[in-house]
Amino acid sequence: MGHKKSYLILIVTHSRFEFTNADCTTVDRKFGECDYIYLKSVNRTYKYLSAKFKLYQLPVKTLGVNLVLMKRFNGYKPFLYNITINACKFFANTKSNPVVKFFYESVMTFTNMNHSCPYNHDIILDKLPVDFINHRLTKVLPFPEGDYLFQAHWIRSGSCFAVVKVYGTLS
Repeated sequence: MGHKKSYLILIVTHSRFEFTNADCTTVDRKFGECDYIYLKSVNRTYKYLSAKFKLYQLPVKTLGVNLVLMKRFNGYKPFLYNITINACKFFANTKSNPVVKFFYESVMTFTNMNHSCPYNHDIILDKLPVDFINHRLTKVLPFPEGDYLFQAHWIRSGSCFAVVKVYGTLS
């Protein structure tokens, strides 16, 4: 008698996030300016984002930020989040906004913006690894595949002083 062979085929798909571009635009040069923002690929597995914003009017006692997540559908369109917060109040109580907390936790160990106001120093994001962001966007809070733009409009006294844009692809 012949035996039938059975096969079990598992198809496992893994999403992967990659930075594709980063840009910082200074709006108010009297308040400060973007010193640098860049993506660096050290090797196939270690890629990171770094940025520095020089502040000229210290100390910074009030700070706001408008965070916008966009996804590309015939151009970039708002996707899920468009939130404006008082950053000083948020940094004093990060539990006050769970959505902002998720994004803040994605960068807090790589930035010196990890305390409440006042700020008496330049703002630095140092070597934010793409693998860390990949983990957060695929495992912690899975996002659908696509091209994304994360925009942060930094605000002081009701006026925008800088716009940071970080582009990425989740495939």
